[in-house]
Amino acid sequence: MLVWADGRTLGTIGGGCYENDAFWKAREALSSGRPLLLHYELNDDFAQENGLICGGRMDVHVDPLTPSPRLFIIGAGHVGFHLAKIAADVGFRIHVVDDREKFANTDRFPGADVVVEPIPTWLHRADIPASSYVVVVTRGHQHDLDAMRALAARDLKYLGLIGSRAKVARIYDALHEEGMPPECLQRVHAPIGLEIGAVTPAEIAVSILAELIAISRGVDTSSMSMKRVRIKAE
Repeated sequence: MLVWADGRTLGTIGGGCYENDAFWKAREALSSGRPLLLHYELNDDFAQENGLICGGRMDVHVDPLTPSPRLFIIGAGHVGFHLAKIAADVGFRIHVVDDREKFANTDRFPGADVVVEPIPTWLHRADIPASSYVVVVTRGHQHDLDAMRALAARDLKYLGLIGSRAKVARIYDALHEEGMPPECLQRVHAPIGLEIGAVTPAEIAVSILAELIAISRGVDTSSMSMKRVRIKAE
């Protein structure tokens, strides 16, 4: 049975209250992106209603089919370059934003949507869908701060910020002083990526992609995450 996000359906798994429950679980799976395996005991009332000779058990596999997720890479430097290559291979639609045409161009990022424009200017007017993954990997502290100022309060599937814990803490402190609510910063994955001992730009890109995949699959990354920065609260 196909279930659309707007509630339309095609086909059936037998009708009755069990199908209705599976329908709502399918709607939830479309939102979370996580597959489900549902188990139902078919009691006598269900069997009689649906013309079955006997009850038994029914297992329903719910597999969400979603469009390729969008990955916005803010910064076209070395880490962004390697991340775009490997993220495209696993199905992400790549968008790259940087103000340097030398770095942000289709020769370096074939197949990507490349934007050459001042980062804060573009971010403040960009309509980034809530289902998007956004990675801030710019070339400097001020550019990271500008990007986070435009992104931290947005509803996004994933927002990650590269940098040492000390640099991330300085950016958080600056945003907090500007009035950014602590709950907005609590959602940010920073320092970005999973803790795999990455050193080179290519290795850092792998750690970031691993975190993106884990988030997309609904995996709890708290034990593997590099996110250890204290967030000020009122």
